[in-house]
Amino acid sequence: MKHLRDRLDQLIAEMLAKGLRYDEASVEIERRFIVQALAQTNGNVGRAAAVLGMHRNTLTRKLTVHRLGRKGPRP
Repeated sequence: MKHLRDRLDQLIAEMLAKGLRYDEASVEIERRFIVQALAQTNGNVGRAAAVLGMHRNTLTRKLTVHRLGRKGPRP
C-alpha cells in the first residue's frame, strides 16, 4: 500500500506542476474509477456500484453526468 501511496503522491505532484486544478482532477479520477469498475464487472452496474462502494442509483446518475454507457464512454 505504501508503494501505491507514493505513486499517487507523485501523480498529484505532476498534475499540480502542469496546472491541473482540483475540480478537473477529481472529475477525471471519478470518471476513470467508474470506467474501470464497469470494465471489471462487464458492464454490470449493480456489481460496479458495489465495487465502488456506492448505491446503484448513484452510479446510474454518475453515468449520465459523465456521459458513460455500461461499456464505457459514449460518442
